[in-house]
Amino acid sequence: MMQRPGQQQGGPMRGGPMGHGPMMGAPVAKARDFKGTMRKLIEYLGAYRLPILIVFIFAVASTAANIAGPKILGNATTKLFEGVMAELNGTGSVDFDYIGRIALLTLGLYLVSALFAYIQGWIMANVSTDISYRFRRDLSEKINRMPLKYFDGTTHGEVLSRITNDVDTVNQTLSQSLTQIITSLVTVVGVLIMMFSISWVMTLVALVIIPVSMIAVMLIVRQSQKFFKQQQEYLGHVNGHVEEMYSGHIVMKAFNGEAESIHKFDGSNNMLYDAAWKSQFLSGLMMPIMMFIGNLGYVAVAILGGYLAIRNAITVGDIQAFIQYVRSFTQPITQLANISNVLQQTAAAAERVFEFLDEEEEVTETDTPVKLEAVTGHVEFKDVHFGYDPAKPVINDFSAEAESGHKIAIVGPTGAGKTTMVKLLMRFYDIDSGKILVDGHDIRDFTRRDLRKMFGMVLQDTWLYNGTIMENIRYGRPDATDEEVIAAAKAAHVDHFVHTWPDGYNMVLNEETSNISQGQMQLLTIARAVLADPKILILDEATSSVDTRTEVLIQRAMDSLMSNRTSFVIAHRLSTIRDADLILVMKQGDIVEQGNHEELLAKQGHYYELYMSQFKKQSEEVTA
Repeated sequence: MMQRPGQQQGGPMRGGPMGHGPMMGAPVAKARDFKGTMRKLIEYLGAYRLPILIVFIFAVASTAANIAGPKILGNATTKLFEGVMAELNGTGSVDFDYIGRIALLTLGLYLVSALFAYIQGWIMANVSTDISYRFRRDLSEKINRMPLKYFDGTTHGEVLSRITNDVDTVNQTLSQSLTQIITSLVTVVGVLIMMFSISWVMTLVALVIIPVSMIAVMLIVRQSQKFFKQQQEYLGHVNGHVEEMYSGHIVMKAFNGEAESIHKFDGSNNMLYDAAWKSQFLSGLMMPIMMFIGNLGYVAVAILGGYLAIRNAITVGDIQAFIQYVRSFTQPITQLANISNVLQQTAAAAERVFEFLDEEEEVTETDTPVKLEAVTGHVEFKDVHFGYDPAKPVINDFSAEAESGHKIAIVGPTGAGKTTMVKLLMRFYDIDSGKILVDGHDIRDFTRRDLRKMFGMVLQDTWLYNGTIMENIRYGRPDATDEEVIAAAKAAHVDHFVHTWPDGYNMVLNEETSNISQGQMQLLTIARAVLADPKILILDEATSSVDTRTEVLIQRAMDSLMSNRTSFVIAHRLSTIRDADLILVMKQGDIVEQGNHEELLAKQGHYYELYMSQFKKQSEEVTA
């Protein structure tokens, strides 16, 4: 996954001699309610109190062992120095036994520290992975409980981003940054105590370096931030243009748009180059400046330490230990500064996840659902009113009756409310007022699962997935045998062209389903509906995007499918619904006419105008 400028990766920062890492200047996504979101996240972590407490104890112990190491090694350095000086003066020798014991003790401390760090990392990895699993499970379950109106107003990419990117951000913070916060805080406090225990004068000198470093960082960040913003903006322009051009590559070349496309790309790309160069150059200055300031700090500490050692205020080992502590002190400060950005990103990601989990769900199902032993397929609409926005009704006082086994056609101009009626019938949306009855029972008295099992759907926008032909047909009834699948395929006129493919029913459809034609896709969805064997069918403009020959095949398949079933057919091609038992003509959410084909033509009303306009158009096409 591409990392945007300013996004900090987990793990310890690698810095210069003083432990400073480069602080990126890009803006960080912030949560609207940081405290509230973090409180929710902590509550979500409630089940893991004990593992997190153990992680905290091990992190503190690991850090404490690391902090004690330089002080103990300083004693060994002092002993070695004193021994060397004694040998030079002829008054003694180096006590290698003592130094060896110190070395073994230090090695033991570092091994214990490494072991504790491993244990707390292992525990935290398990906790973070489990939390990610819970998040994704809760999000997946939430998706299935949410009304379709949410997805009508939210892009698929936005929903996927919450499930993938946002959850990954939280996971990364929990697995890496949480322990880093603990270790950094303990390190800062512990090292500061050890530095003051060695020399308060040297500590004050070392602390002066921090504000100098911060001032330098702030000055650079202030300049680089605006260029990082520009970089992100123009990166979006470039990516958007490339995606747009390549998705419509054929059309662009057909209209000789290459020159204009290249010109537009070059303009955005040049702006991106300029902003990226400046932002990267300025952020690249961070490291050498921090190294320079850090080295100045080392020089000051070394000179002052040498002076104090000459005056016997401190030992040589203390100087060595102090320099190590200075290095250990500045690094966690930089880490904490970077972690603050990470926490802001985490809060923003967690807020998006919790917002999704708190979204309004579908209307709760009845506690006493109706269970039909046998479905006849009688459907009745009574005074149905509905609007996606309550202030803007789409369906007004819709009333109609579909007898069991009848074919009901719904026609009308685009936006008349035809597809909306189907969505209401399947209870993808709940009506504002009125009733929709199936076999005399209000559809709200069924569970959604039981209601939708009564229906089979064949839509204009076909949906097949990355799997075999057999698996895609069996989606209509997962427990169907291979023989039943093949029988459904034969009924839908699929079997003959499946045998022309190399692997037959075992042929795998690619992710874009581009290895079969649109007509074949449509026939496969009809085979799926045949296999499901529903009592009520919904056919939504299933032949609108295929050629005439394929339309004939699809029409035959649908005729076979509709036999002895209540069928609702939405069609723009009126020639396909002339044999319908009832035709409902809709306009602006109302039924303006209803009857069979001959009755409606005789009225010479709205249906007559629609039919004649299509007939005239077809005649003109034949003549041409």
